[in-house]
Amino acid sequence: MTSTPRRKRVRVTRRASGWHRDSSNTDATQPARTISQASLNRMVEPYLPPPRASDGVGQALTGCPDSDGDLEETARIARDLIRFDTSNYGSSRANGEREAAEYVEAYLSGLGLTPRLFEPDARRTSLTVRVPGRNRTKPALVVHGHLDVVPAEASEWSVDPFAGTIQDGMLWGRGAVDMKDMDAMILAALRDILSTGAQPERDLIVAFFADEEAGGVLGSHWLVDNHPEVFAGATEAISEVGGYSITIDGKRAYLLQTGEKGLLWLRLRSRGAAAHGSRHIRDNAITALAEAVVRLGRMEWPVRLTATTRELLAGVAKIVGVDPHERSPDELARATGTAAGFVTPTLRTTSNPTVLQAGYKHNVIPARAEALIDVRTLPGEDESVLAQIRALVGEQIEVTVVHRDVSLENPRHGALVDAVTASLGRHDPGAPILPYLMSGGTDNKALSELGIAGYGFAPLLLPADFDFPAMFHGIDERVPLDALTFGRKVLGDLLRTY
Repeated sequence: MTSTPRRKRVRVTRRASGWHRDSSNTDATQPARTISQASLNRMVEPYLPPPRASDGVGQALTGCPDSDGDLEETARIARDLIRFDTSNYGSSRANGEREAAEYVEAYLSGLGLTPRLFEPDARRTSLTVRVPGRNRTKPALVVHGHLDVVPAEASEWSVDPFAGTIQDGMLWGRGAVDMKDMDAMILAALRDILSTGAQPERDLIVAFFADEEAGGVLGSHWLVDNHPEVFAGATEAISEVGGYSITIDGKRAYLLQTGEKGLLWLRLRSRGAAAHGSRHIRDNAITALAEAVVRLGRMEWPVRLTATTRELLAGVAKIVGVDPHERSPDELARATGTAAGFVTPTLRTTSNPTVLQAGYKHNVIPARAEALIDVRTLPGEDESVLAQIRALVGEQIEVTVVHRDVSLENPRHGALVDAVTASLGRHDPGAPILPYLMSGGTDNKALSELGIAGYGFAPLLLPADFDFPAMFHGIDERVPLDALTFGRKVLGDLLRTY
């Protein structure tokens, strides 16, 4: 990293509930000044991560740009952000988002804005900034991303997961789709608007949260609880995992995320007799836990269609040309191609074992064994599902709720949905827009506590055979470069007009 000194215009304020930093005392209501790309680069350059040593794996470029001058702005920003290893391991273990947040702070400051940084715990950094709009009588729109990522096991990847490799027309690395791509689209779209002296249609509250991959406890939820004034005047929000293209029966469509399943992260714990591994022990904690995990992991939860999912499946049936009442929900979900990886889990509750912990030596039967279960519930089912799980695993197994969060089902029609549809239509005419209930969760859950309706809109035009759901938390995560450019244009279009 260069030794260029940090910017001087910094004010840090310590508070009981963490600290926050303002980049300057500039009046945030003033529109941004015009600024050249060269000037913006100079602002950001001191904050770039140091280059990673190349081991020759996956570094070959195949007909792709190999210099910053050739790389489109959105891809360049996303690449830079990927190079910050912001891995979040959960249970308060994380590398932290501070350096990535400072990079974003420098970029936004280069656009004449006044970002604020917040840290409830050391290095767990979130950033917000308010961008004044032309029509300040309209409610503000929250546009948000998160800066943390799930960990990546480098030995399993064909490229360094934190090198930001450009290969085969794609940007590779942890966070390429979850969600440093959208972070980059937000920054590039803001630059397109503000660098010419223009403004968005309405006030934007732009946020880059910490800790989303661990439920947002130190990110969005902390800000909502401790600094709700940041989001004053906002009624709607847009963020990740929506607005991407899918291919149904050879025809392109887009999924707009209008809701999210509920979240229950559970710990199962069994106890038994500690003993020598050679003994005949029936009260074995591992055996009891394994039986409970198998029952829960193999549980087939019943199909229940929400209003959102009914509308989605009706739209799929129309594209395919079948009567939705003559096809099962699973059949219609499979008709969405690779998108079925996201659509199928929205038909029912899911319960997936994700972590097993037991024992410390080959010849010792441990007294305790634990498992972590990721449960995603349909709206309104949290308590009934939890009761069923307790009954399913049996009285010998302790069930503890580690973290829970709400399900969301927002209006599928209205001014924002119309604006999203129009923006996509201007860049890909004729493609239908279908609502869907996301199987995972986003920081929109925290914002809902303030009455803000959150939608997933990170627009990407993807190849028909691209398995987008497999990229999330997967090996060799990547995103097409031209999809990033498309997303920047569509998102900028929305922010200018809505």
